[in-house]
Amino acid sequence: MSTCPKCQQRVDPQAVECPYCKEKLKAFGHPGIPLYRAQDTEYLCSTCIYHEDDSCTFPQRPYAKECTLYRDRAQTTVETTPDAYRRSQGIRGWLRRNQGLVALLAIFLLVFLVTLLQAN
Repeated sequence: MSTCPKCQQRVDPQAVECPYCKEKLKAFGHPGIPLYRAQDTEYLCSTCIYHEDDSCTFPQRPYAKECTLYRDRAQTTVETTPDAYRRSQGIRGWLRRNQGLVALLAIFLLVFLVTLLQAN
């Protein structure tokens, strides 16, 4: 069980809103996605990693008080940033993403070798 940030009552983790105070707990229509809220007068964007790397497309940016995609810059390690993740994939990641192309190239190479062997 989780607790409501407004009234501190225990609520179901899948609840979209608190049954006691009607506070929104999740994004509308998406009960599995948490809804992050800014504390006091600060905006979420000032501490969000997506605002920092300029990849955020949220219409309320940079004045968002609520967001479902928020990632706290202080809690994000260097290895989990999008650029670091892409760099860490290397050749193995490229091969996994392009299996069809690799298979097509392998078939082309096989046909080419068979053709060379038959010519001799």
